Amino acid sequence: MHSFDVSTGVDGPGTRFVAFLAGCPLRCQYCHSPDTWFRRSGQTMDADELMAEIQRYERFIKVAHGGVTLSGGEALQQPDFVREIFTRCRERGLHTALDTSGYLGAKASDELLDVTDLVLLDIKAGDEETYHRVTRTGSLEPTVSFAHRLADRGIPIWVRFVLVPGLTETVENVDAVAAVAASISTVERVEVLPFHRLGAAKYAALNQPFPLAGTDAPTPALLDRVRAQFRAHGLQVY
Repeated sequence: MHSFDVSTGVDGPGTRFVAFLAGCPLRCQYCHSPDTWFRRSGQTMDADELMAEIQRYERFIKVAHGGVTLSGGEALQQPDFVREIFTRCRERGLHTALDTSGYLGAKASDELLDVTDLVLLDIKAGDEETYHRVTRTGSLEPTVSFAHRLADRGIPIWVRFVLVPGLTETVENVDAVAAVAASISTVERVEVLPFHRLGAAKYAALNQPFPLAGTDAPTPALLDRVRAQFRAHGLQVY
């Protein structure tokens, strides 16, 4: 476990208890949490210990119509732990959300998905070449396959797309991501997230170069254009 926090409006509906699991197979150029890449960056915590933390906030998050989100790193590097936590949350009447790139979607068992109320799916790019540029490893196909599997099970999806000038901004790439999202029947919304450099200090602390140190945040005009592209595919955009 890397850390946990309580947030409102950014990690699923309502106020959420968000646990960030350590370890991720991707190395996204825009990642703002390189300190979550390796399991050694976290601390061992069993399901009883995490549930004890969740229960401290249980009444508050229920009143605020929230729930529990497991994020990362990449939560699906530890699928059995996710399944156990979500099972216990469901038993307590808590809404569950999985924040994932979908790259390790094949590791999610049917039993895990049975106790997942919502998936926050980060679609990095719309074609294999751009996906590899963004993540510096990996492939888009597992994410698309996972998304259709979720749709077949009727699980709601919130798609997340990080808009990075010079990397993910092209009309062709955005249209490709929008086409993927529009082909998935349970996508409820698309969140276009503007790139920022708030994680730069973490790279410095780790003595690692920040790949996008010279990249600016997208302009309002670029954000409007990209959101319009998603809307043109019939998608609800936030």
